[in-house]
Amino acid sequence: MIFLDAAATTPLRREVLDAMWPYLTGDFGNPSSHHTLGESAAHALAGARATAAALLACRPGEVTFTSGGTEADNLAVKGIALARQAADPALNRVVISAVEHPAVEESARYLERFHGFSVDVVPVDGRGQVTPEALLAVLQPETALVSIMYANNEVGTVQPVAELAAAARHLGIPFHTDAVQAAGWLPLDTKALGVDAMSISGHKLGAPKGSGLLFVRGRTRIEPLLHGGGQERGRRSGTENVAAAVGLVTALTLAQARQVEERRRVAALRDTFINEVLTGVPGAVLTGHPVHRLPSVASFCFPGTSGESVLLELERQEVLCSSGSACAAGSDAPSPVLTAMGFKAEVAQTAVRFSFDSAVTAEDLGTAARAVSQAVATVRALGG
Repeated sequence: MIFLDAAATTPLRREVLDAMWPYLTGDFGNPSSHHTLGESAAHALAGARATAAALLACRPGEVTFTSGGTEADNLAVKGIALARQAADPALNRVVISAVEHPAVEESARYLERFHGFSVDVVPVDGRGQVTPEALLAVLQPETALVSIMYANNEVGTVQPVAELAAAARHLGIPFHTDAVQAAGWLPLDTKALGVDAMSISGHKLGAPKGSGLLFVRGRTRIEPLLHGGGQERGRRSGTENVAAAVGLVTALTLAQARQVEERRRVAALRDTFINEVLTGVPGAVLTGHPVHRLPSVASFCFPGTSGESVLLELERQEVLCSSGSACAAGSDAPSPVLTAMGFKAEVAQTAVRFSFDSAVTAEDLGTAARAVSQAVATVRALGG
């Protein structure tokens, strides 16, 4: 079986499991407990936080561990916007792009439904990118927050985050980026990016599901979503998952240690795969930016087919991939990302995404490219 759905999830790395194991077994203490077992857990949590801060070029106190990317996005969008509104009721608008993950979009819509916010959506071009000019056109004095993803989970397009954050910063508006897909592949230096908040999920880079973090720049006000014992400096109450935090930081450390080499190697394999698919499948259309895209994502539309039918045929050939966002599984509606990029609904419904981790090989992708050609031909022959 060739697994090409790493944008949905990745297998737990053995090094990560080994690092987590002590905190899943004998060293199981509550970090808030004032005894030896609790102090050991607190020490491990503090070490994970310090390591995360070093990797993100921030202070340890600016790292909040969460249950994953979705919680981190919710905390950033709702928490920052509500805190800004509380300080100044005139700040009642949030800005998102037209291609955000549902965790960001639905958080913004929640603010719209229950807290009187207006949601301004920045359009993207045909390659899925937001330009600084497009962002500036929607920013207003009442804008409380901008949230634009680092890299798209469906088509792989990478946004010019540093430029976009600078545009918002010039007007004194906090900028959050969902870096769930970017983590492990792209630089995460929060100072260089100029972002005020950034979300990361562990299971996209070899850590367990249920692990994540949110960076929030020190002076950025944020209202917690979870109230209780005041853990995580009051930003996220609840007994901390020490093992998950250790696992996430271990995976992030491993990924960033060889990031430049792996990015270059996997991008070359991706480009070969893209060329083989476009050559082998008449009418195939590459989606997303041809250059500014994740090294790990190749996404296509295959007009004259159903994307779901192609997926089923590929699975019969032992190639696992996706028709788009894993968070929209089971929906036969056209991808909002692709329609925002200008694709007609009937073409958007033919989308297939191939995403891979650093373990992918040229042989895997060569086999997959041939399987794609056969699968699309079969589906077309059967009438879509």
